[in-house]
Amino acid sequence: MASAASSEEAVKAAKVLMVGAGGIGCELLKTLALSGFSDIHIIDLDTIEVSNLNRQFLFRQSHVGQSKAKVARDAVLKFRPNINITPYHANVKDSQFNVDFFKQFSVVLNGLDNLDARRHVNRLCLAAEVPLVESGTTGFLGQVTVHVKGKTECYECQPKPVPKSYPVCTITSTPSKFVHCIVWAKDLLFAKLFGDKNQDNDLNVHSKDDSSSKTDVFERNVDEGLEQYAQRVYDHVFGYNIETALSNEETWKNRRKPNPIYIRDALPEDAVQQNGRSWDHKNEEQEPSAMVFLGLRNPQEIWSLADNSRVFLEALKLFFEKREKEIGNLIFDKDDQLAVEFVAAAANIRASSFGIPVHSLFEAKGVAGNIVHAVATTNAIIAGLIVIEAIKVLKGDYQNYRMTYCLEHPARKMLLMPVEPFEPNKSCYVCSETPLVLEVNTKTSKLREVIEKVIKNKLGMNLPLVMVGATLVFEDGDGLEPDEAANYALNLEKVLAELPAPVVNGTKLTVEDFQQELKCSINIKHRDEFDEEKEPDGMVLVGWSGPVDQQVTSNGDKRSVPSSSSADDGDGTAEDISAKPGMKRKLNEILEAKENFDALKKSDVGSSSAQVVDDDDDDLVMFDEDPKQGKKKRLQ
Repeated sequence: MASAASSEEAVKAAKVLMVGAGGIGCELLKTLALSGFSDIHIIDLDTIEVSNLNRQFLFRQSHVGQSKAKVARDAVLKFRPNINITPYHANVKDSQFNVDFFKQFSVVLNGLDNLDARRHVNRLCLAAEVPLVESGTTGFLGQVTVHVKGKTECYECQPKPVPKSYPVCTITSTPSKFVHCIVWAKDLLFAKLFGDKNQDNDLNVHSKDDSSSKTDVFERNVDEGLEQYAQRVYDHVFGYNIETALSNEETWKNRRKPNPIYIRDALPEDAVQQNGRSWDHKNEEQEPSAMVFLGLRNPQEIWSLADNSRVFLEALKLFFEKREKEIGNLIFDKDDQLAVEFVAAAANIRASSFGIPVHSLFEAKGVAGNIVHAVATTNAIIAGLIVIEAIKVLKGDYQNYRMTYCLEHPARKMLLMPVEPFEPNKSCYVCSETPLVLEVNTKTSKLREVIEKVIKNKLGMNLPLVMVGATLVFEDGDGLEPDEAANYALNLEKVLAELPAPVVNGTKLTVEDFQQELKCSINIKHRDEFDEEKEPDGMVLVGWSGPVDQQVTSNGDKRSVPSSSSADDGDGTAEDISAKPGMKRKLNEILEAKENFDALKKSDVGSSSAQVVDDDDDDLVMFDEDPKQGKKKRLQ
C-alpha cells in the first residue's frame, strides 16, 4: 500500500511535458489523464490531416486543419474536466522552449516522428537535468527508453539508423529497382519542374536540337501551349535522355539496355488530343487530380503505359492550370494527391523503359512518402509503457527502469522484451563531452561547408558559435551587430587555413549552441584527398554516430532514400538501434534459436531499412544475455 500511495502522490504532484500529439501522443495524453496526472503540457507543430483519423482517436473529421495539441486538449477535458492541460501549437525547437522552460517539468515524454527534434529535446533535457522517456513505433514494432542524466545513457549515446543511399549515376542512368525510379521522379524531375529553379539538379536540361546551348529545356516558352510543353518534357526525359544514355556503349555491356519512350509510342495522336475529358469544371474547389480528370478510380490498379502517360501529361498541365502560383516553391508531399500522381506516373514510365516492374499508385505513394503504416494497438501499448516508466522516474525508482521493446513475433514467448538501461557512453560527445576529430582539407574547404555539413547537419546544432582558441570566427542567431554579422559572413566564404585564426592540422575548434546548452570540441586533422563516392562531403567526422540528413540534395554524389527511422506514417518511428558490440543482436537470430538464448554467439547488427522500399528485414536489436542476468555496463 505504501508503494501505491507513493505512486499516487508522485503522479498528482508531477508537472509533465509531452512533445508530440500524434499517434503515440493521443494515446499517451488519454492514458496520462486516466492515470491521475493533473498538470500536462503538450507541444506539437502539426495540424490534423484526414490520414490521421484512422489511429489518432482524439480527432474527428471536423477537426481537419486544426492544431493537434489544442484539439487533443479539448477532447481529453471532456472526460477529465478538472485537470490542467496546456497546449502549444509550435515547434519544440522555437526559442521559447529553452532550458529554463524545460526545468519546470518533472519529466519529459517524447512522441516525436523525426530524429532531429529528438536530438534537440535530448540536449535540452540534459541541460535542464530533467528525465526523458523516449518512444517510437513502426508498424508492429515499438520501444520505450528512459534517459536520466548521470544514471543512464542519453538518447545520442548510441548510433542511429542511416538511410539507404545510392550513387547518383544509378539514379540518373542505370536504375535497377523501382525505388530508383521513384527517387528520380521525386527528387530530380518533380523538383526541376515545380521546385526551386535555382537549385542544382542532375537532370540533363539540353534538348536534342539545342545540345550546345545553355537553354533549359524545362523552361516553358512564352507562346507555348500547355499540351505542347507537357509533350516536349515527356519526350525529353523518357525519350531523348534515354537515347543519350544509350550512346555510352560501355555502360550497357553487362546491363539490359533501356528503351526510349516517346509520346507517339505511348499514346496514339487522337488519344493525346482527347486526353482527359471528365474534369468537373463547375466545382472549382475540387482538389486537382489527374486520376479524376481521366476517370481512373482505383489507386491499387496497375496502370498501363498509356494510362501512366496520360496521368503524367494531365498532372503536369493541372499544376500549371490550377496551381501556377505555387510553381517554383513546391516540395514533394505524400499528402499532395496531384504530386503523388505525377511522381507515380513518371516513375512507372521510367520503370517501363528500364524493364523494371511497375507499381500501383498506392504502392508508389508508399515508396515515395516512406510510409510504414501505423498500427493503433502498438501506439496504445507504447503509451501505456511510457506512463509506467514515467511513474518509476517520478518515484526515483531507478533500479527498476526498463527499456522495453515491442516485438512483432514472440521471442522467448515474449512480445514485450524489457531490458535494463545502459550507463552513459563515455565516448558520447553530447553527454560526456568527448572530443571529435574532423578530417578535412584545410586548404580548400570553406568554413561554410564545415558549418553546414558537420555542425548543423551532423551535430544538429541550430544556432552554432565557432571558436578557434580564443578567437570567435562565427556566430549565428539574432541580436548580432551589423558589423559583426558582416564579418562572420565574410569568414563563411574563407577556406579554413585563411581564417583570422587559421585552422590547420592540429587546430582545436570549440563549437557551442547556447539554445541547447551544448558544447563540444573538434580536433582538426588535415587530409588532402577524399573518395568522391564514399566520402561525398569532402570531409569525415570521426567519433560521431548520429543520423544522416534525410533530405536529398540535388547535386550530391549520393541520393538518400527512405529509412524506417524517419517514416512519415509511422508514429514516432521505432528505432532499430545499431549494435553495442557483443551486447545486442538481431531479432530474427533470437527467433531462430530462442531456446538457446543465453548461449547465442556474438554478432553484428546493421541498421534497418523501410519495409516499403526494400526487401531487407527489419533489425530489432536484443541482448545476448538474459535481461535478468545482465552484467556488462548495466545500470547499477
